[in-house]
Amino acid sequence: MEISVLWSLALCFLLVGNGVHVEASNHTHRNLQSLPKEQPYRTAYHFQPLKNWMNDPNGPMYYEGVYHLFFQHNPYAPVPRNIAWGHSISYDLVNWVHLEPAISPLEPYDINGCWSGSTTILPSGKPAILYTGVDLNNSQVQNLAMPKNASDPFLREWVKLPHNPLMSPADDIDRSDFRDPTTAWQGPDKVWRVIIGGRINALGMAFLYQSKDFVNWTRSNKPLHSSTKTGMWECPDFYPVRINSQNGINNFAQDKFTKHVLKASFNGQDHYILGNYIPQTDNFSIEYDFMETGFDLRYDYGKFYASKTFYDSAKKRRILWGWVAESDTALDAIIKGWAGIQSFPRSIVLSANGRQLVQWPINEIDKLRANNVSFEGKELKQGSVFEVSGITASQADVEVSFDLPNLSETESIDPNQVDPQQLCSQKGASTNNGTVGPFGLLALASKDLTEQTAVYFRIFNRDGKHVVLMCSDQSRSSLREELEKPIYGAFVNMDPNDRKISLRSLIDHSIIENFGGEGKTCITARVYPKLAIDKEAHLYVFNNGTLNVRISKLNAWSMKRAQLVPYQKEMK
Repeated sequence: MEISVLWSLALCFLLVGNGVHVEASNHTHRNLQSLPKEQPYRTAYHFQPLKNWMNDPNGPMYYEGVYHLFFQHNPYAPVPRNIAWGHSISYDLVNWVHLEPAISPLEPYDINGCWSGSTTILPSGKPAILYTGVDLNNSQVQNLAMPKNASDPFLREWVKLPHNPLMSPADDIDRSDFRDPTTAWQGPDKVWRVIIGGRINALGMAFLYQSKDFVNWTRSNKPLHSSTKTGMWECPDFYPVRINSQNGINNFAQDKFTKHVLKASFNGQDHYILGNYIPQTDNFSIEYDFMETGFDLRYDYGKFYASKTFYDSAKKRRILWGWVAESDTALDAIIKGWAGIQSFPRSIVLSANGRQLVQWPINEIDKLRANNVSFEGKELKQGSVFEVSGITASQADVEVSFDLPNLSETESIDPNQVDPQQLCSQKGASTNNGTVGPFGLLALASKDLTEQTAVYFRIFNRDGKHVVLMCSDQSRSSLREELEKPIYGAFVNMDPNDRKISLRSLIDHSIIENFGGEGKTCITARVYPKLAIDKEAHLYVFNNGTLNVRISKLNAWSMKRAQLVPYQKEMK
C-alpha cells in the first residue's frame, strides 16, 4: 500500500478517535464534484483549499505534535470577500486535513473581515491568535482569540475575547493602514512585544506595541523601523536567525551569533532587511535599508506575497509560507471555482556569508517523489534543446547542476545597468547573442515549444566582475491572450568563478517554484498553458549561449499527489 494511502487511513483513524468524522480520499473527489470536471491548473502537491478563495498564510505553528496552517479564506466563493480564517492540520506539512474556519466575521469589531495575523505560544503552552478585524466603520483593529479547548491538538474551536478590540488606530494612525500583527515575543523584562504593519503619510513602518498580560497593549514611542521608500507595510514578520547554523532559533536574546530579520510586504513583493536587535531597548540597527541600490533583498522575485514564517520546535527549523496569487482573470476564478495557492513550505536560514537568507523546500517533499530520471556529463552546445523524458513533466521536482565554461569571453554590460528584470526582458531566453547563457530549463512546454516557460541563467561581466542573472520568462507560457505573462529577474549572489551553478524547480500544473544557486535566489511563477497540460506537458534543458555548457548532474522525479482530506461535522 502506498505511503500516502497509509497516511490518509492512519490520520482518519486518529481523527475519529478525537471526535472528528472524516473519510478517505474518495470523499475528496465527491467534495470537488461542485467544481468543473476539467481542472488542468489545480495543483497536486501545493496547499490549497478544496474550493473558493485563499490568500495570506496566517499563524502557522506546531502544537502538540500537529502542524496548523490558518489562511485568509472566503468559504463561499472564489472572490476576496467574507474573509475568515481557514484552518488545516497536518503531521508532515505535505498531507492535510481541512477543518472548519477557526474564526469568522461575526462581531462588530470584525464584521467586515477577519484579516491577517499570527499565532503566539504563551508561557502556559496555550496558543493565542492576534488578528486584524475590519469593524463596522471599516477601521482596522487588532483582536485576540483563544482555543476553547487547549487539550484538543486539532484546536477546532476558538473563542474571541470580550476585551476586543485590543488595539485600535488612534491619533496619527490612519484607520485603513493598521493591520497584520506578528507573532509576539517577550523581552528580558517579561513584557510582550508585537509589531503591526502600517503607514503614516508616506512613511511605511512597523508599529511597536507592548503588554504585560497579552490583553492590555500600549503603543511605543517609536516604531521598530520605518522607511520613506516603501509605502504601506503589510504582513510584517520579525525573527532571529543564527550565524553559521542550519538550525532555526526562536530566542530574541542579543549575542554575536544572532541576526534579526525584518520582513515587510509592499508593492506586490516580500522584502526583508537584516540587522541587530537589542531587546532591552527595542533598538533595531539595520545593515542596509529597504530598496537600497544593490541590496534589494527579497524572499522571492516572482509571484510570492504576504508570507509568514514560524519556528518548528519539533525539528528546530524556521519554515516559510507564501501566498502565490493567480495570474489569470477573475472570471477564470469563477469558472475554476477556486483562486490562490500557497508556496511549498521552505526552510529558511542565514547564508554562510551572513549577507542574505537561503531557502529550500522542506525535506518532507521527498516522500512525494516517484519515478526518477537522472543523467550526468551531458554537453549542451549552442542551440541545444534536450528533452528530459520518463517523468510526468506537469508534476515534477527537478534538480540540475551546470558546469560553466571559461569565463574570459563573458559579454559585458553597462555598469549602471542594475535592474535584473529589465535585463531579462531585453536579453531573453531564445536569443543566441549571449556567450555564457541563456541556459536552463523549459518547463511546462508543448512538444513543438510553442508554449514554454523558460527558467535560465546568463553570466555577464560588469565593471570587471562577473555577475549571475537568473530569469523566469512567462511571455511564451500560454497561447491564451488574457493572462499576465511577466518576465521576472534577479541576480544570484555567488561567485561564478566556482564554475558551477544549480537550479531546482518544483513544477505543479500552474506553478513553477525556482531555487537558484542552492536557494540564494528564488523566483515563483504562475502559468496557464493551453497545450502543455497534464500528459501533454514536456520538460527540456537548453543552451542558447555561444559557449558550451555541461550538465554535471540532473535528477528529475514525477511527484505523487498530496492527500487533502475534508472535514465533516462530528457524528451524532
